[in-house]
Amino acid sequence: MSTPGRDKRHFISGVVEGFYGRPWTMEQRTELFKREQKWGLNTYLYAPKDDYKHRMYWRELYSPEEAEQLVALISAAENNQVEFIYAISPGLDITFSNPKEVASLKRKLDQVRQFGCRSFSLLFDDIEREMCPADKEAFSSFAHAQVAITNEVYQHLGDAKTFLFCPTDYCAAFCTPNVSQSSYLQTVGERLLPGIDILWTGPKVVSHKISVESIEEVTTVLKRAPVIWDNIHANDYDPQRLFLGPYKDRPTELIPKLRGVLTNPNCEFYLNFVAIHTLATWCKSSAAEGRRDLDMGYSPQEALTLALSDWLQEFMSTDQPGGACRLKKELSDEEPMQTDVGESPYVPGPGENPLYTAEPLTMDDLNLLSNLFYLPYEHGATARIMLEELDWLKNHCQDAAAQTEEWCGRAGKFDGMCEAVVQMFSRLSNAPNRSVLYDLYNYICDIKSGVGLARTYVKTLGSQDQPSAQIMNDDPEPWDFRGGLSGEFQRMLPGHGNRDLFKHPPMTAVYCIRSYCTEDKAEVQKIFKELQRGEGQIPLQPKLISDSLSSGEIAPSPHCALVVEDDIGVCGYALGLTDAKQAAGMDQRPGSDTLLKDFPSLVVAQVLPRVTDPSPVKRMITQLLSSIRNSGSRGVFCDLRQSNRRMLDFYSKLGSFEHIPMDKSLPQDIVVMATQFQ
Repeated sequence: MSTPGRDKRHFISGVVEGFYGRPWTMEQRTELFKREQKWGLNTYLYAPKDDYKHRMYWRELYSPEEAEQLVALISAAENNQVEFIYAISPGLDITFSNPKEVASLKRKLDQVRQFGCRSFSLLFDDIEREMCPADKEAFSSFAHAQVAITNEVYQHLGDAKTFLFCPTDYCAAFCTPNVSQSSYLQTVGERLLPGIDILWTGPKVVSHKISVESIEEVTTVLKRAPVIWDNIHANDYDPQRLFLGPYKDRPTELIPKLRGVLTNPNCEFYLNFVAIHTLATWCKSSAAEGRRDLDMGYSPQEALTLALSDWLQEFMSTDQPGGACRLKKELSDEEPMQTDVGESPYVPGPGENPLYTAEPLTMDDLNLLSNLFYLPYEHGATARIMLEELDWLKNHCQDAAAQTEEWCGRAGKFDGMCEAVVQMFSRLSNAPNRSVLYDLYNYICDIKSGVGLARTYVKTLGSQDQPSAQIMNDDPEPWDFRGGLSGEFQRMLPGHGNRDLFKHPPMTAVYCIRSYCTEDKAEVQKIFKELQRGEGQIPLQPKLISDSLSSGEIAPSPHCALVVEDDIGVCGYALGLTDAKQAAGMDQRPGSDTLLKDFPSLVVAQVLPRVTDPSPVKRMITQLLSSIRNSGSRGVFCDLRQSNRRMLDFYSKLGSFEHIPMDKSLPQDIVVMATQFQ
């Protein structure tokens, strides 16, 4: 059997309309198909969560009026060489074991097939995992139930061009205990018919990065290359966020490893120009066609510049669905408007105000806009600089009172950046394409307001005289504070602001735990040596059995190695051996045989001092213990030095590890703690 990977079918690339909120209009979807064809994308997955007959009322057939719209939509996709995939999501309330339910599902898809659709998808995302009593009697697991009905529907359709399945565990974070050992994914991979492709979002629902190693891991379990449902530009989880940064942190080396990529972008249709355009550029990189003779590569910044250049043309055009040209047509169908045709244009006289002239939108404006609304896990460069400058000005307010040259210079720089935001807002507001503006307006109003408050605050700090109106007074205007009940709830909770991308003062960091790969060996060794230096002795004495794991002399067991990352890089690790005899043999320690009889497995965990939160270590150890227990081990031990008070305290508070008396001939500086599996 060949290794699962990219097959000979075309690479699926395009857009999934799969967000929560108001679905796109038929007009917008038709415009999307034109853009996809123009940019080289080939697929549209119809899956709007708020289409009742797609999800909540999935059993109901479409009315004649609805059918007419779908027929036109499927035809429009076909005319633009875009594959239309109709998705249905019955998981909220389907009884898998009831033949009538299966018949309803087939009947619904048969109706859509009559509309001209040849590609389909069954989605079981975002649903409860608990089966009803009837299904528990009929199926051994939730995965078996889903696979059975999916296979039956797939065989019923017979000639489906593409058939996609979305599992309930659609990202690594949902898999228990991990991707490679997930019984749910194993069942899906083994039992789902080979002609069915599987959707996957990556390490998380909204994945910061998607690595080649992670895709190879899930491909092995699923026995086929996944189709990425990418939520990197999705904003349906927060009405104040918008993402206008480029498609990034997905290496093009992924392309030969995948069946395809579909972006699930911002809810606002016209604001997805950058998201879709840059995905198209990514897909067209040399790796997409396996052409190693041409090193086209992919640069997120270059892709962004290209997208913004094309978007600028759209901003300045009125020839868009829903734009000014449609307004003119609607007006032409009404009674003629009264106009001043016979009057000459107004010309201001001497001393009068000149006529207002709107300045045209520029590339600098769109670059700034993208920087202010970049991506979920990072601000754009300009936004980051503004935050850094404001932070410095605030923390050096004593320099403001002294009017030092540096403080005044940086205050002036910050004021200039704020003014650029105001001017950007003005030019965007006057752009001819009102459809784009109306989707954008709430966001740019919000950022203009926030920047304005910060600008006033800095001016107040630098003022020699007491300002006449304080930025925060007892009776502010409503635009002077963040409104809404949700905001008040958040401000009352501990840790509010801990997830800000710009962290100052230091808050609880965002940590990412992932599987260890061979490239991490050097980082683990680096942490091990750094902690040795911290304890003042290299090499540390006495030597521990676990040192051979940390130093890389012995490789960890499969599925028994994790690393934790923060915004700086790898900052900790947890490694395990299901059989610690080899490591114990290297150490030749008295009493090892007795220890290994009851506790045959070994774990070691270390984190750098900058990791002040114990939860990442606890999560890694918990996951390692689960993996080791699944291997059939009776128990696990860890050995530590008395000087390592931090980890001793951690294991003591963990609750499951207990101190184990050791051979008296051992150095007194060694502490062994262990836990047995029931």
